[in-house]
Amino acid sequence: MSGCGTGSCGCGTSATSQSAPQSTLSPEQTAAYEALSATVGAAAMADDMPAMATPQPTGPAPVACINGVALNATAEWLDEETLRQRACTELLRQAAQQGGLLAQDDVPGVEGAISTEASNAIEQLLERELPIPDPSEEACRRYHEAHPAAHAQGERAQLRHVLFAVTPGVDVKQLRLRAEALLIELRCADDGGAQFAKAAAQWSNCPSGQQGGDLGWLTRADCAPEFAREVFGSAEIGVLARLVHSRFGLHVVEVVARDPGQQPAFEEVRRAIALTLRQQAWVNALRQYLQLLAGAAVVEGVALDAADSPLVQ
Repeated sequence: MSGCGTGSCGCGTSATSQSAPQSTLSPEQTAAYEALSATVGAAAMADDMPAMATPQPTGPAPVACINGVALNATAEWLDEETLRQRACTELLRQAAQQGGLLAQDDVPGVEGAISTEASNAIEQLLERELPIPDPSEEACRRYHEAHPAAHAQGERAQLRHVLFAVTPGVDVKQLRLRAEALLIELRCADDGGAQFAKAAAQWSNCPSGQQGGDLGWLTRADCAPEFAREVFGSAEIGVLARLVHSRFGLHVVEVVARDPGQQPAFEEVRRAIALTLRQQAWVNALRQYLQLLAGAAVVEGVALDAADSPLVQ
């Protein structure tokens, strides 16, 4: 285990770097937002960067509504991510009322919060509306064959990176442009890594920049979860063709070497694969359900993907 050791860049070994910021949303609300927000075509930076990176507007904010229910106050300027999150929650809250699972006098709380009764009703609603069958043995085996590294035990990667950190007040668009330009430059370099080391020393906001961006050998557990998802579970070697997003910013990542670890037999991971496939099916079903709810609602001031037919793909 290596890394920069600070736990502040997505690749650290600090225990505090392993847990995501705490959310006040219920699991159902979080899943609902994530499922719908993935379909609205928002820019990648809007989805991956924290809201603090965008300068706060002044003056009264436009009020977004779902069927006449306000999602924000005029004093609340919300980023699109938070606004969509509130919209999804409100769609589900109103659906629970219409389905007889929640009292008609239930109202949203302040700052997008909902009552405990509403949260429980949404959970019941989703259990009723989204019945997901168990995946077949054949489907599980196909997944296992197509994703041989998904459940590898002891997988490691030797990494280098350049971190463009997102901090309060930073111009995220300009930061992304600079990171993308460097990504192209380093992918085109053919000098044995000298240019990568120089770029890390010049640009990286991680202490590892002073060692050419070298993080040593890391496992999934050594990294922030969102960083690990982008780096592990594949056979890619070299400078990755995409920027890796984490809660700390944008990373240009080079995979110097990989150790795939041990590949467990299908029988050992059958249950885990089934859970993965069920979750994927549930998220797809939830996305379709939310699209139908949005298509039947009067939506004002927030961009949601909507459909008026149950035949949603």
